Amino acid sequence: MVLWRRLGVEQKVAAVAAVLLIVSTLGPFSFVEAATVLTAGGVLALLRLRGLGRRFHLPGGDGLVIIVAAGWSALLIVARLLDRPLGQSVLALGCAAVLAAAGLRDRVADPDPDVDSAPSGYEDVTEPLHRENDATVVIPTDTEDTRPIRPREPRPGGPPRPR
Repeated sequence: MVLWRRLGVEQKVAAVAAVLLIVSTLGPFSFVEAATVLTAGGVLALLRLRGLGRRFHLPGGDGLVIIVAAGWSALLIVARLLDRPLGQSVLALGCAAVLAAAGLRDRVADPDPDVDSAPSGYEDVTEPLHRENDATVVIPTDTEDTRPIRPREPRPGGPPRPR
């Protein structure tokens, strides 16, 4: 129950839609239904980890991953449309549509939940690095003179080091 409270509204809708998508696969079972269950289980695993507060980056954010999972599930359901009862297929397509809508809402609400605008404990990086009255050491760049401070000495017992 604690995980459920930590999820946002869009994430809760996506979790319910994923569970209903798994339930809609009951009946004649093939590799297509197994792929649908695996896809919905992946969405549930993603939401569980987010509910636990785990931080990891997904390209495009959680919403895009949920949208892609819903699209893949819908494609799999359409592939088995004629082999299953029509009511069960319509229910499964409805669940995939609700999952896609929840992913779209999550994408709009928070495009990338992994990127914090200003992490706590860090100073603002928009401040200038060089101030006129600071005693700073200038590090030479590649275009400036980068001679060594002291000349290299030959290694004892061997030829001098190459420069």
